[in-house]
Amino acid sequence: MVALEVLQIAAGEMDNFAYLVFCPQTRKAVVVDPSLAPQAVLDAVNEHQLELVGLLNTHGHPDHIAGNAEILAAAAVPHWGHPADLPNVDRQLLEGTEVPVGTGCIRVLHTPGHTPGSVVLLTGAGLITGDTLFVGRCGRADLAGSDVDQLYDSLQRLKALDGSLKVYPGHDYGVRPISTIGDEMRENDFLNAPDRPSFIRLRMG
Repeated sequence: MVALEVLQIAAGEMDNFAYLVFCPQTRKAVVVDPSLAPQAVLDAVNEHQLELVGLLNTHGHPDHIAGNAEILAAAAVPHWGHPADLPNVDRQLLEGTEVPVGTGCIRVLHTPGHTPGSVVLLTGAGLITGDTLFVGRCGRADLAGSDVDQLYDSLQRLKALDGSLKVYPGHDYGVRPISTIGDEMRENDFLNAPDRPSFIRLRMG
């Protein structure tokens, strides 16, 4: 199975990132979180000579899904998301779901906490983390539908992954736009919290 490539795109005034994940052999691609700059995503599709085959959302917050309609109007592709956040999607992103992209695939990890339907997308060598994990930070847990205990559990799952995995966050909030699980294990205070109560105090303080 071919390794998928990830293209990070600055996507609006809220420091969002959108992504194109594509198969280098077939040039088939999916959009992840077109956010506030769908035209920039479509321009990148044309520039890199890609064929869109899907639209995926890591969660349902407005700043991540704002560009959905424009993408779906430009390309008749299925819309994927977790039903807890996006009940009307064409196809569901559940724990263990595999999304085919050319001769590769994306595997889904359900990571509730920031929202009930938050997911992280494993592309092979990379991990698109939405608002679950940022570079040096993690998602908020004080919003409607958030759950700080679930967020702690979700981050523990990510900590157990291969340290070489690249981290592609949903926002440009860190000292660099891309990190790795290993770097976050060393540098991210939220991942280094020694126990659940410590994490909750740090995240909710």
